[in-house]
Amino acid sequence: MLPAAHRMRAAADFRAASRHGLRAANRYFVIHVVEGEPGAGLLVGFTVSKKVGNAVVRNQVRRRLRHIMRDYLEIPASKVVIRARPGSATASSQELREALHTELTRLGMVHA
Repeated sequence: MLPAAHRMRAAADFRAASRHGLRAANRYFVIHVVEGEPGAGLLVGFTVSKKVGNAVVRNQVRRRLRHIMRDYLEIPASKVVIRARPGSATASSQELREALHTELTRLGMVHA
């Protein structure tokens, strides 16, 4: 589980990351990243629309992404929004983990 201190809750933070940050996408999700204030730490938000599935499926996708993101808490001060796409509902956790690592590497957030 992702610690509460790292969860994004404010709508303004979601908007800032989605509109002004770097963007990377694949068939499972779109990642938006904007650098935060130094010393602020990592904030991660998740958006899972009804296009992904019913409430059970959406919550399952959100939980799996939260679980995967806890391995990346060492990322420097950033605001990250992960917007799930319908393909994420049928993807395995391993596929999501590999795709997330690939996109974070592409954005320069982690090293290969």
